[in-house]
Amino acid sequence: MKSLFSKQLPKANKTKIGLALGGGGARGFVHIPVLQTLDDLGVKPAHISGTSMGAIIGAIYASGTSPQAIREIVDSMIIYKGEGFKEILQKRGLRKWFELIDPNFFKKGGVIKGNKIVEFLREIIGVDTFEELQIPLSIVATDFHTGEEVVFDSGPLMPAIRASMSLPGLFEPVKHEGRMLIDGGTVNPVPHDLLLDTDFVIAVDVSDLPQTNGQMPSMTDALMGAVEIMGRQLGDNRRAAYPPDIFLRPDFDGVEMTDFHRAEKIFADAQPICQRLKAELKTTLRLAVV
Repeated sequence: MKSLFSKQLPKANKTKIGLALGGGGARGFVHIPVLQTLDDLGVKPAHISGTSMGAIIGAIYASGTSPQAIREIVDSMIIYKGEGFKEILQKRGLRKWFELIDPNFFKKGGVIKGNKIVEFLREIIGVDTFEELQIPLSIVATDFHTGEEVVFDSGPLMPAIRASMSLPGLFEPVKHEGRMLIDGGTVNPVPHDLLLDTDFVIAVDVSDLPQTNGQMPSMTDALMGAVEIMGRQLGDNRRAAYPPDIFLRPDFDGVEMTDFHRAEKIFADAQPICQRLKAELKTTLRLAVV
């Protein structure tokens, strides 16, 4: 990673900051406190790029939804340790988990169609095109037949999000403009190299390596673990070629991509990198951090 002092930067309010949000399923909840940290510092990204869960969180934020509001959506759908029965009953979002699953029994490609999730995200985001977003956004997907990276930054927003989150085997691939598209993490898990139009790039990698504790993994764990390993290698290679100014990767200690019920731990795992982000921005962009 290049030095934080490798280029002369103006003050923060004149610096175009790019923010890359990586894919990693439930671990992508880390992006919410990262965005909150930037908001607390008065830092607004000039360009956001995202893959998979990073594309989802990035699109919600770029639409004008505050990090606090995004956190409240998550909180309404999660049971936290210590919450009482009354508090749990008041969480109307809990039933959303059941409403969002549309099984793909009779088609190939994935066990979930993903259409209900897209409709849910459309309601939250509230806009239909990239041009309606308040912050420029780039979303990465992968052409299944050619292996090419496909970058969306204009036109309809929801097909881009749906394609970027199409984890092979889990979600049905997306047919779009003659292409068969799958999860962008298969080619560019943390797309900070799409932010070359900015002065200063922050990249948030929420990948993790498989944790088996020496046990033989199940077939599903082996497949998901292979995806994780390949994604880590791809991300590291991209970072070597295009080093971001600040690179953040939490220590998750075994949180899996599907561990949405462990949001409380994921938010806790984000705190060390949020503190480091605050300190490094204070040093490099001369922010008045309290």
